[in-house]
Amino acid sequence: MLIRFNVYGTIMAVQRKNEEWLLFKESETSMRVRIYDVVIPAELPAEVLAQYLADIFHEHACERYSEVEQYKG
Repeated sequence: MLIRFNVYGTIMAVQRKNEEWLLFKESETSMRVRIYDVVIPAELPAEVLAQYLADIFHEHACERYSEVEQYKG
């Protein structure tokens, strides 16, 4: 399972693998780089990932990007 988000203007993806969540930063060329500095609790349900990312990265919020949004589709 791979879920993509716009985290205050930065495209990120969260992947469920081996019963844990992995966080990645994505580039405009579709390259994905793992972010090891942020640990998402394994027991966190997918429905609250956007809120969790918003809490972690809130200092990146600005007028243009004031929310964390999940990409649909």
